Amino acid sequence: MPQNKILILNSQQVYQKINRISYQIYEDNYSENEIIIVGIANKGYLLATKLVEQLKKISKCKITLAKLTINKNNPIDNNGKLDISPYQLTDKVIILVDDVLNSGKALIYGVKYLLDFPIKKMSTAVLVDRNHKKYPIGTHYVGLSLSTTLQNHISLEFNKAEITAFLN
Repeated sequence: MPQNKILILNSQQVYQKINRISYQIYEDNYSENEIIIVGIANKGYLLATKLVEQLKKISKCKITLAKLTINKNNPIDNNGKLDISPYQLTDKVIILVDDVLNSGKALIYGVKYLLDFPIKKMSTAVLVDRNHKKYPIGTHYVGLSLSTTLQNHISLEFNKAEITAFLN
């Protein structure tokens, strides 16, 4: 591991956060027939798959996983692409997931994209919130809030059996 990386969440801690977020999502939506978890590609989607795995263990409602692809560098020029039919979102609870909330740009454009459909309710979930938002977006489910400098970078690393979070 390079010396400039500081481990902020080991794999066990990440899975504890995923477990807690999953229970919070379920508690807030226990009476729903279906919950759609939409992960922002790429790492937000990987995190969303872990949330779906856990939700399926604890919930009796249908849990659907979807991937939202947006151009994070220039989201205005990109309409976004959802890998499920937009009709599946009709009157459903949507949880939009990203790995790290930096400026809020990806999350807010993800919300903007999904609001074009007649959804029932939307919430957001992130594993790490850096508290440096440039956009007026809040998160409903947060694994870890961490105040960092603007020069710091948080990265999630996904391996076969582990997810870890580092501060650079």
